[in-house]
Amino acid sequence: MKIAIACDHGGFALKQPIMDLIKQQSHAVLDLGAHQYDAADDYPDFARYLGQAIQHGQADRGILLCGSGIGACVAANKLTGVRAGVCHDVYSAHQGVEHDDMNVICLGARVIGEALAVDLVTAFINAKFTGEDRHARRLEKIKAMEAAG
Repeated sequence: MKIAIACDHGGFALKQPIMDLIKQQSHAVLDLGAHQYDAADDYPDFARYLGQAIQHGQADRGILLCGSGIGACVAANKLTGVRAGVCHDVYSAHQGVEHDDMNVICLGARVIGEALAVDLVTAFINAKFTGEDRHARRLEKIKAMEAAG
C-alpha cells in the first residue's frame, strides 16, 4: 500500500516516527511535508497536498498530522473523495476504515504521544473496508452528498 503523510508544525514531531513505522510494515511512504519545522506554516496547505495525492491515485491512504488533528481533518474533508477522521483511540482508527471507508487518519500530536500514534497508525493501515451492504449503502449516500455539493 502507498501511504501519503503530511503535517504542519504542530504535527512535525510525530512525522518521522510514523514514516519509520510505515516502512517497517513494508508500505511505501509519500512524504508531502513539512520537510522542516516552520512555526508559520498552515495545516490547510498540507491537507490539500495530501488530499490531492489521494484524489490523483498517488496514495491509497493518508496520515495527516497537526496539533489537535481537528483543523487538518476539517480541511481534508473539503476535497472530493477524501474521507478523513480524527482518531485518538484504536477502535476508531480501524472502525473508521471498516465501516466508513475512511482513507485519511488525522492525528493530533499535541493530544497523543508517539506510542499511541504507532498503535493508531497500525490499526488504520491494517484495517479493510468490510463492504457489507449497510456500509456500502451508507458510503454511496455520502458520495451522493459530495457530488451534489
